[in-house]
Formats: sequence, structure tokens, C-alpha cells
Amino acid sequence: MNATISATTQATISTPSATFNASCAAAATGSAADLAPLQAVIFDWAGTLVDFGSLAPTQIFVEAFATFGITITLAQARGPMGLSKWDHIHQLLQDASIAAQWQTAFGRTPGNDDVDAIYARFMPMQIAKVGEFSAPIDGAVELLPWLRAHGLKVGSCSGYPREVLNQLLPQAAAAGIAPDHVVAGDELPAGGRPGPFMALANVLALGIGDVRACVKVDDTVPGIDEGLRAGMWTVGLSLSGNEVGYSVHEYAQAPKDEVDARVAVAEAKLKAAGAHYVVRSVADLPAVLAQIAAAMRAGKTPV
Repeated sequence: MNATISATTQATISTPSATFNASCAAAATGSAADLAPLQAVIFDWAGTLVDFGSLAPTQIFVEAFATFGITITLAQARGPMGLSKWDHIHQLLQDASIAAQWQTAFGRTPGNDDVDAIYARFMPMQIAKVGEFSAPIDGAVELLPWLRAHGLKVGSCSGYPREVLNQLLPQAAAAGIAPDHVVAGDELPAGGRPGPFMALANVLALGIGDVRACVKVDDTVPGIDEGLRAGMWTVGLSLSGNEVGYSVHEYAQAPKDEVDARVAVAEAKLKAAGAHYVVRSVADLPAVLAQIAAAMRAGKTPV
């Protein structure tokens, strides 16, 4: 089962409060926004809660590779988004055109030592820049207290390493984004996405009694895969994240037909990954959670 919820997001440009309030109103039309038996929502970070367009990691990948004389496009940099950053670099080096450049430059096929070298170059660049991309995505600041007021716990996880999150989290908290728990992409021995480990670490930390009462919200395919493997409901975000890749300014200036075309491609990709629902941004989430809760009360499960 998957669905696209778009009733509250027909307009290309809408104010965050208008979209969020409309979604809350839609949620309340059923049973006063009764979210039982849901227990928690687990969010990704870049492209989901903060950093509209998931811009912070993308440009840094391009710049880090450039320091080795290797040219990659923004589209290539976005390809493996959602993975931990070491795995992301490793995946990029599997790209035939990038691997060919490496072979020409260094006379060898890229290996794990080369991943380590790029990662070591990437990390200080990402740490220095991530704070510039800590602005909350429209609706996120209103959403977290709304979830808590309805009895849900708020977890999160990220492909960012802990060193990067240590720079991002204080600035996000100052702007109103402070989940109950945060798991970094490099801190679990079992690994990160697309495995279920970070999502399940949230379950343990938050004391959730049933993974089927959790919703994983993410803008990337590995993040959706993570939630599915953990046995959770999954909600994909099309417009705000990596798959569309607009900055806030680019989105505001883009023609409606272009926006709709990009969103349609992103929705199709997230649905193909198995997302139970796809919406444009977290501002649309209240109505979706109400639908999921109603489905659970009717006996449905995510798997």
C-alpha cells in the first residue's frame, strides 16, 4: 500500500503555517486527530527537518572530490544520498565515469584507502559548512510540539557523522528543532542505512513497545528502506528533500509545471522504494499520521 497525499499542497507556493494548519485540520476531521495507537515518529535530518533541498552535503561532496582533481556533478553527488557519508563516497567511486577519472589521475582503481582519503578531506569541509544549512524546513518547528501534544515521541537519525551533528544540533535546537533522540550515521557498529539499525536504536532509546507503531519519515530511498527493514510505516518527502533538490530561492522562482514535474519524479521514486505514503514536506504530516492511525485501529500493519 502506498499513497500520495496532496490535498493540502496543490499550490506551488504556500505559507508554512497555512500548509501545516490545513494538514492539522485534515487530521482532525476524522476523530479529533486521534493518533492512537501510534507511539513515535522517527525523522531524517537534511531535507526532512532542516536544510530544504538537502544542499549541505551535496555541494561538499563535489568540492571534496575536486580537491583530488575529480569532477562530479551535483546529480551524481545526490545519487547515494541517505547513506552514511563514508558509504556515500564509496558508492560514488563505483560510478564508472568517476572511477575512470580516478584511474587516469592515480593509475589505479579506487579502493577503500581512497574512500578514507576523500572522507578525511570531506569531514572538515562538512563540519565547517553544515551550520549554514541548519534552517528548519517550513512546518517542522510547529510539528514537533504538535506530535508531543498528541502523545508521540520524536526520534531522529542521519547519514551525518556525529562530528557533523555536533555542529548542527545546537543551531537547529536554537531554531526550534530538538528531537527526543538523535542517532548519527557513524556511531553504530552494525552500520547505517539502508539497514534498520539507526531506526531501531531510536526504538530502544525511546522505549517504544512495538516497531509497527512507529513512522519513519525521510526524503531518500535508503531512508525509506531503513524504515521498511525496521518494520515501520514509512512516509517519503518529495519536494523538500534530495530528490527534487531546489533551494528555497530556486523553489520560489520555479515555474509551477517544472515544480510539479520534478515532484512527480521524486514521488514515483519514493513509491517504488516502498513508501507507504508520499507527501511534499513535513508540513503535510499530521493528516498522514491520522490516516495511518486509523488504518492501525482497523487492524492494518505496515508489513
